[in-house]
Amino acid sequence: MDIMTGAGLVAGIVVIATMVLLGGDLHMFISEHAMIIIFGGSAAATMIRFPLSVLMHGLPLGLKFAFTMSRLSAHDLVDELARIAEIARKQGPVGLEKVETDEPFLAKGIRYVADGYDLDFIRDNMERDRDNFLLHLNEGSKIYRAVGDCAPAFGMIGTLIGMVQMFSNMSDPSKLGPFMATALLATLYGALVANLLCLPIADKLHGKLIDEETNRTLIIDGILMIRDSKSPTLVREMLLAYLPEKHRHAEGEPVPA
Repeated sequence: MDIMTGAGLVAGIVVIATMVLLGGDLHMFISEHAMIIIFGGSAAATMIRFPLSVLMHGLPLGLKFAFTMSRLSAHDLVDELARIAEIARKQGPVGLEKVETDEPFLAKGIRYVADGYDLDFIRDNMERDRDNFLLHLNEGSKIYRAVGDCAPAFGMIGTLIGMVQMFSNMSDPSKLGPFMATALLATLYGALVANLLCLPIADKLHGKLIDEETNRTLIIDGILMIRDSKSPTLVREMLLAYLPEKHRHAEGEPVPA
């Protein structure tokens, strides 16, 4: 689990709820009309922007990766691939059939090597798999950013509707307060949906897309070198280039100035 996403969301809700409760009753901040304009309008605009297939892939994948972490970091992957290269050198490709890993994409590459597929097949298949995955993850980021962009706009639309209703009923003072509350709550809901939920998730997904692209490309290069019978030392040294300079050295080993 990515605890920072959950912790940030909970912290934001606690802050908003505290401010609401300190200033009055929670029921003052509930408006069905504002919810309809924000959630209904944002959903409608998002449906216009994206085809159904993109929504079906992007929404659940984006939500999943916003709250989860990669099973192995880039540094762990370098160690894991070096270990697998050592097994392949000692036991041959057949020895990889018993290798287990928590990373599904790496497990697929190990299976390809163990089954004796040629380099071109492994490269083409794994690169296609990586690109499709990154495409769907990027679609998820775009969807949440689109919702984050249009929610405040629909909040403003709700505010304008509420003000029109309020000014149209100036002769009845009892209706002015509810219409003004609806107008302001629409703006509040739009700002909260955008800035507490959708835009942070979109930014989180963009960062994870970069990490996943690095990790999966690292895996592909490592698997290809193992298939090409490269030594474990060479595999490690080649893959260390994917890591930041400060992470390329073992714990306790001095980092060159």
